[in-house]
Amino acid sequence: MQFIYENFTFPPDQSFTVRSEFLEVKKYQSFKCHVNFEIALIENCTGKRFIGDHIEEFKGAELVLMASYLPHCWQYYRTNDPLIPAHAIVVHFFPDFMGDGLLRKPEARHLATLFAAAAKGVLFTGETLRKAKMILQEMLYEKGLTRSALMLQLLDVLALSASSRVLSSPGFNIIESSGEANKINQIFDHIFKHFRNPITLEEVAALIPMSSAAFCRFFKSKTGRTLTDFIKEVRIGHAAKLLLAQSHNVSEACYNSGYNNISNFNKHFKEIKGLSPKEFLKQYQVAEAGV
Repeated sequence: MQFIYENFTFPPDQSFTVRSEFLEVKKYQSFKCHVNFEIALIENCTGKRFIGDHIEEFKGAELVLMASYLPHCWQYYRTNDPLIPAHAIVVHFFPDFMGDGLLRKPEARHLATLFAAAAKGVLFTGETLRKAKMILQEMLYEKGLTRSALMLQLLDVLALSASSRVLSSPGFNIIESSGEANKINQIFDHIFKHFRNPITLEEVAALIPMSSAAFCRFFKSKTGRTLTDFIKEVRIGHAAKLLLAQSHNVSEACYNSGYNNISNFNKHFKEIKGLSPKEFLKQYQVAEAGV
């Protein structure tokens, strides 16, 4: 399998994210990893779990906690109940989401142990899974301090679990050094800050610093795509958000996402989304209307 490095940005009013998504029943062929910690609740499917160097068949619901840079992948073979789609609730966070001093509090010492174990991936079952599922479902509908309190409650349940096991071998990590991780994060940070402006290969390579050729090999090996493709994905993703928010028309979304040519923008949008900007917007308007 190839390794794909992902980057998640938190909205300015959130210190962590929680989302619900339907899963496509297929055999994914890529390991993913990212700087964030992740909690993943997988429901109603049978398949195979890859966490670091751990490989195991699974069936039904399962809950996994993973630390930064731990490669992971689920291959979904079929749904257990064919009338219900496979489903997941995913949380991305950093251990210090409530401040640098959280783990130094006496009441939170057990969280440090939990986060250390997460470096190898932790699978939770039984009563822990049941309690965590209830909290995660509630988190989807809450905001602000209420959601943050639920997040602390969730971590407390995981840290005190009597039904968990570590999955991967120690030290298994796609990012071979903290220096490599810092390079990737520096690149992503630059692109997310400047994607509305022209970005050249030379200027990004100079951040590391590397030659252009060495940078291309490095970036492709860690993200699974070229720098040009990644910038394109960031720009089109931003444009899609502007369109769905109905704050910009197609032309305005184009010029506010780093493009200076409507034709080029339409071409790239269709490459990434499979639809033209107008078709994309119409599809969501129809879905919103319940047609």
